Amino acid sequence: MPSMGSQGSAMLEPTRQDLPPVEPAALSTSLVYRLAPGYEAVGDARRFTRSALRDRGLSDRFDDVGLVVSELVTNALRHARPAAAPGSAVPAVRLQLMFSDFRLVCAVRDPGDSALISDAWSAPRPAVPAETMESGRGLHLVDALSEGWGWHPVAGAGGGKVVWALFSFPRRLPLCAA
Repeated sequence: MPSMGSQGSAMLEPTRQDLPPVEPAALSTSLVYRLAPGYEAVGDARRFTRSALRDRGLSDRFDDVGLVVSELVTNALRHARPAAAPGSAVPAVRLQLMFSDFRLVCAVRDPGDSALISDAWSAPRPAVPAETMESGRGLHLVDALSEGWGWHPVAGAGGGKVVWALFSFPRRLPLCAA
């Protein structure tokens, strides 16, 4: 739960936790989109998300979900991807949309390992932006528009982390409207 600072701005405490549990029987669809290495990937992620929501009769939720996806993807592209050496492959950022009966988890996996500090993971932290700054509000938007968000490190050879956001729906989601 955000706490209020002296100026009324939310001071968010990011949660380091795994993705919310999803019952395999309730998982109707999991869609994965590998993003291009440039910022055009943000628009691609929004189009992918819009299509997935439209196919499930959830177009009315795109404004909130699309904005959260944009923020998570932008953060991954801006802060988490290591610079690639000339001629080497740029590690991928992936967007995964996991639809279950009454909810959607939007998860962005990135290869960033710069969050490792003293053998402990440092969570993605929402900055406290100055009123005149044009950026720095992304995770505040994620917190405000989703029912919850968190992150966790990815074990194994690829490493990196996943930052996710959860959305609930008042009705059971169809498998696909198309």
